[in-house]
This record gives sequence, C-alpha cells and structure tokens, in this order.
Amino acid sequence: MIAAVPPALALRAGLELGIFTRLGGGAQTADSLGAALDVDPDRLSRLLYALASIDLLEVADGRFRNGAEASAFLDASRPTYRGGDHALLRELWGADLLTADSLRQNRPAALHDFSEAGREEAAAFSRMLAPGGVIFGRHLAQAMDLSATGSVIDIGGGAGTILVGLRERWPRISATLMELPTVAAAAPDILSEYGAGDVVVEAGDITLAPSAGRHDLAILKAVVQVLPPDKARSAILNAARCLNAGGEIAIAGWGVVDDGRLSPPEGVFLNLTFLNLYRHGEAYTEGQYRAWMTEAGFHDISRSSLADGCTLFRARLAV
Repeated sequence: MIAAVPPALALRAGLELGIFTRLGGGAQTADSLGAALDVDPDRLSRLLYALASIDLLEVADGRFRNGAEASAFLDASRPTYRGGDHALLRELWGADLLTADSLRQNRPAALHDFSEAGREEAAAFSRMLAPGGVIFGRHLAQAMDLSATGSVIDIGGGAGTILVGLRERWPRISATLMELPTVAAAAPDILSEYGAGDVVVEAGDITLAPSAGRHDLAILKAVVQVLPPDKARSAILNAARCLNAGGEIAIAGWGVVDDGRLSPPEGVFLNLTFLNLYRHGEAYTEGQYRAWMTEAGFHDISRSSLADGCTLFRARLAV
C-alpha cells in the first residue's frame, strides 16, 4: 500500500504540469518539453522516467511519448480526458494526511464549508471543479436517454458545467443551475466561458426549499454526501418537489457504501476524507439513499456505476 502512493503522486504531477497534453502532439525530448513547460529539463527527466516506468509514457532514444492509457485519458485535448480533477486531488489528498489530527481534535482539520465561503473563494473552488463537471456530464449523457427530457436542473452543481457536458449530447434541453448564493454569483461568468450563458442560475438552498420552477430531471452530484442526515433527507425531499409528474432524479457521487460499510473501497475511504473536510458529511449507505428516495415518492429506484465508476442512483416520480 505504501509503494502505491508515489506512482499516484507522479501521475498527479504530470497532470498539473500538462505533460500528457503536451505530448499529445507527438514525442519530445526532456529538453524540448522542459523548454515548453519552463522547467529544468534534467529535473523534469526524473518525472518523465518515473511515468515511463508505470507505462503512462513510452521512451525511445531519449524521446518520450504518451502510452496508450495516457493518450486515451490524460490528454486534455481529447473528449475522453479523465484528468480534469487533478487540482481537486491536491485538496483531497492533502486532507487525507490529516485524518489523525481530525480525530484528535474532534473537528475537520481541513474544514471546507460551502455555506460560509466568500465570493472569491467560492469562485476559485467552482472554477477548479468546472472541468470535472463537464466530464461527469458527458458520462451521465451516455448513461441516460434524455430524448424526451425538456428541462433539467443541476442542484448544488458548483459552476453548473455538468450541464455543459450533458448538452453536448442532448443540446435541446433547457438547463437550470440551483446553488447557494455565493456559488451562484460566480457561476454565470464560468458558464459563459464554456459557451453556456443561457443556463438559468438560481440562488437557493435545496435543504430548505425546492427550485422556483419545475423540471423533468434533477441532478444531485456529490451533494447528499456533504450534508448531515437530516439535511440529506430534506435535500432529496425538496429535489422531488422540483420535478414534474413522472420526473426523474439522478443522484451521483463516490461517497456511497454498501449496507455492510466495507465496500466499495472508493466510498469507504472517501468517508475518511469527509472526516477531514466536513462537520457532518459522510458516505451514506445504499439503504439510506433508498429510504430517503422512497419517502420522497420515487419508485423504480436503481443503482449503477457510470463509466468512471461513480455511483448513480436513478428513480422516477409517479405520473
């Protein structure tokens, strides 16, 4: 387990520097790549050889190129890019180092509070999550048939870029983002940068009240898991009130565990991360999600995994 950490950190360094995207145009030497990245080539070569040792890069005659996996998933110029959350990884992995401190102090050692964030902090955090939102939206668009969906609301979706990815495949959908006021204030500028200035941005708190409008699909991505149980329940109840008759809900996130709480590992260990970030959030069990969704009037509840492994709960209201 200890030996598995350095390769992951090397991968993150490669993403932060943009190495895989630079190499998307073809093989380069450490000298040429270093010049392009404005870093010392001799020092850079240590990272390049490390990435080659784990098959993310290939090297021949001193020239480095992307391996098959890096070419498919780590080059930001490709639609299959999976590295958009590398800035978030810095925050999450940094928080993971503080688990013992959080337990000793009986409080999150790397507290993140969306409700108390200032406008600049909220904007910076939303911008950091924006690329990953687009990617998630693409995965969700592939998993769902939205040909009959007229309106979708993204609840708690940060900058709302999930809607950008979703509408690449389903462009006719009317889109609304509902977020806390400080986050909602930053969203229009970010959405405009992604060519989605027509998204309606609504300030509100889903734990207190539903959206002002009614929609065919409500998306809650990584929202329920950051709330205490009573507010998680309220969020799902109010999300149901955002929907038209027969409307559908899609609740997604890595913070879900089986009822035995021993699997999947992504949910089990993200639960520790939450310990360091949130006062009350946790990885809730499948049984808890099903109970809250049933109470809200949803039926035909299903659990599946998206292409990236993220858990997805889907259900509908009665017609």
